[in-house]
Amino acid sequence: MVENKLGSLYTGICTDLERRFSEHSSNGKLCARALKGKGPLSLKFAAKVGSHSQALKIELWLKKQARQHKLSIVAGTQALPIEHQAYAAEELKRIQQQQ
Repeated sequence: MVENKLGSLYTGICTDLERRFSEHSSNGKLCARALKGKGPLSLKFAAKVGSHSQALKIELWLKKQARQHKLSIVAGTQALPIEHQAYAAEELKRIQQQQ
């Protein structure tokens, strides 16, 4: 999940988190339309799941959740409904600072 300067949360899937966050941050042609011109961006939550299919399902599930539920996932007080490996806060900060 990525938060923009307006406080909105964006959810998507990728195979390379560093590359994808860099694309979003660049505002170039590969930046998601929902994030263009709304930087600076903040990487709030990321998790590794078992397969592309699982990633698509959890993305759809997350997009249907209320903002408060998403924020509780970011805070670590709630978990995703599938087996996953969340990125540590330090790793998310490292990825974000590379931009």
